[in-house]
Amino acid sequence: MTRSLTCSLALLLTLALSRADDKPAALDVWPDTPPGKTEAKGEEKDTTTDKSGKVAGKRVVRLGNVSKPTLTVYRAPKDKATGTAVIVCPGGAYNILAMDLEGTEVCEWLNTLGVTAVLLKYRVPARDRTGPLQDAQRAVSIVRSKAKEWGLDPKRIGILGFSAGGHLAARTAYGDGKRAYDAIDKTDEVSYRPDFAILVYPAYLTNDKKDALKAEVVVTKDSPPAFLAHAKDDKVTYKSSELLAEALKKAKVPAELRLYDKGGHGYGLRKTKEPCTTWNERCAEWLEARGLLAK
Repeated sequence: MTRSLTCSLALLLTLALSRADDKPAALDVWPDTPPGKTEAKGEEKDTTTDKSGKVAGKRVVRLGNVSKPTLTVYRAPKDKATGTAVIVCPGGAYNILAMDLEGTEVCEWLNTLGVTAVLLKYRVPARDRTGPLQDAQRAVSIVRSKAKEWGLDPKRIGILGFSAGGHLAARTAYGDGKRAYDAIDKTDEVSYRPDFAILVYPAYLTNDKKDALKAEVVVTKDSPPAFLAHAKDDKVTYKSSELLAEALKKAKVPAELRLYDKGGHGYGLRKTKEPCTTWNERCAEWLEARGLLAK
């Protein structure tokens, strides 16, 4: 074998390995059966049909019957990596997961900022919302425990959620400080509280009868800072975002709220004529201002 051929084969092998490293890596959230209730029935699958609504002219992957939660890791490009990571929680009313609209597309955007994105596929349907909370708490602990291995700063681990996923992210960031399950291994010795939260049209945070946050949201002076975005004509009341932002500011916790007059609900990152779909640009500015995009 000639030297030039050997070098060419070595180069091809190096390129193949680098491409393999660039592919998102998936891992299980739980080593065995997840704790609590798992209500999914039937095969995990995309439930979208030809009659399902589209967003910005594109179909949406509506993943249903998730009984085995996983994390898919989208590593930031090495030349852009900031050491910051964000766990992404898609919405879907705790019934399905909008896996591309509020999941993979968001992870790819975070990568452009130099942020490692970790897509959480949590259990649905889940009328008892303890299971998803267990999944999210465990997810943060896993990512933080992997910080050294993945080249992350363990003090720059955030969480981002949309709609029901926003509710889940808020409960993870602003809960009562207790794990929703008994510790099972050393991973659970690592803090599950994220260092910052990004909540986009979060749902279920307000009391329907009173203009107040639900008791499951606990804000203190030690709560993580937040960026929130919501449209006032959203069928999921913008009060969820407004009241949480007010509570954070009252506790002297940094919080930025972007309220838009129009835009509705469930747009993810897909651009429309409405200004609310520029929320990610404002969010990137917020991340940069907080030093979370610095290498």
